[in-house]
Amino acid sequence: MSDKGAKQPHGKGKPKGARDEANSQQPKREGKTAGAKGEPKATQAKADAKPAPAQEAPRDAGYVPRFRTRYDEVIRPQLQKEFGYSNALQAPRIEKVVLNIGAGEAAGDQKKIQSAVNDLTAIAGQKAVITRAKKAIATFKIREGLPIGVKVTLRKDRMYEFLDRLVTIALPRVRDFRGLNARSFDGNGNYALGLKEHIIFVEIDYDKTENVWGMDIIINTSARTDAEAKALLKGFQFPFIN
Repeated sequence: MSDKGAKQPHGKGKPKGARDEANSQQPKREGKTAGAKGEPKATQAKADAKPAPAQEAPRDAGYVPRFRTRYDEVIRPQLQKEFGYSNALQAPRIEKVVLNIGAGEAAGDQKKIQSAVNDLTAIAGQKAVITRAKKAIATFKIREGLPIGVKVTLRKDRMYEFLDRLVTIALPRVRDFRGLNARSFDGNGNYALGLKEHIIFVEIDYDKTENVWGMDIIINTSARTDAEAKALLKGFQFPFIN
């Protein structure tokens, strides 16, 4: 028996129970090693995914909205010629666009307010914020600080993108649309228009939306007069009727 055992290679002469005990200890040593490195694989993978947004920036670095290009190449020279500006920088421009949904009938209903936030965010491509009542109105059961609507302010590229979608896609989808009222300027070069249904925007799925909201659009320009502002918006192909 002793000679037979001597012929066995090194390591194979260990009892079965000893081998099982050694194998059972192996995962524990690996677990300690993984713990010593600091984080499990799932956490490391999540940490590696964080820099992803920074890698997307160069892809959009050269992007210019279509309406911005139109303003620089077509509208600004036309305004300079029409109003006789000595400098191209004197030509009026659009500074910001404010979108607002009044949801006073949904005051106190957090679910409806959140629905309005989600819809306006989808339309604008930018996170909308909740507007709250500044004072109490007992007639309408409005308390101070109660959420009564949502709004979002667009500037630069997002502003031009929204105006492009508004003029070329959304307005033609308005039922019985005959044009925009040219008298809706405020005397200081700003224009306001109202929509009865926000579902005219293709970003809203009518079958999934719970409420149909009215919507206000305020276009703020640097024009000093309404005539200059109207000429500016006409350059963006706003369909005025008078």
